[in-house]
Amino acid sequence: MVKVLLVDDHELITTAIKALLNTANNITVVGVAESGEQSLLAVETMRPDVVLMDIEMPGMGGAEACRRILKIHPEIKIIGLSQHDDNSVPNQLLKIGAVGFISKKSSSEEMIHTIHKVMAGDIYLCADVADKFVIKTKTKDEDDPCSILSPRELEVVRLILQGKSIKEIVKILGIKDKTVNTFRYRIYKKLQVKNDVELIRLVDKFNRT
Repeated sequence: MVKVLLVDDHELITTAIKALLNTANNITVVGVAESGEQSLLAVETMRPDVVLMDIEMPGMGGAEACRRILKIHPEIKIIGLSQHDDNSVPNQLLKIGAVGFISKKSSSEEMIHTIHKVMAGDIYLCADVADKFVIKTKTKDEDDPCSILSPRELEVVRLILQGKSIKEIVKILGIKDKTVNTFRYRIYKKLQVKNDVELIRLVDKFNRT
């Protein structure tokens, strides 16, 4: 059973998310904190596997709370929550050590999917941010590194950023797993990244205006 701690200063949001997650298989909400300060104490007493951390909170704030939690408990999976899909936010959290980001506009299915993905050792970026990455890169000038990616490679990038597995990408695109791996290799080589973490971090650079 995956134990989840919710951290958000809006009771309506935590109530809704708690009700949603408690209906999911193998997920249970073990507690709720209303601030970054409270989250530090809650982690010690409840020992969650996953923390859903609101980023825009008064006081300490989600980013600083994330940093402090991971300094003591690096094994905890922290997923950032935000009302906005500002592309600088995911990059900031990943640098701190978070493993995911979800916009509060994300669907209930995506939230549950995100928790399962990070527990499996993956990094997940919500679809809104991943889609914006693809749209932006398609409109960049020719000097931008992403302009060298083909439309199909951009589609694979979008799915990777959404945390899709090789099998899921195969099913969605209707291609063979060997072909997906080939696309993945080409993308990494063209963008000069070594893994999904580095790929996701490029989102901030390529989407700044």
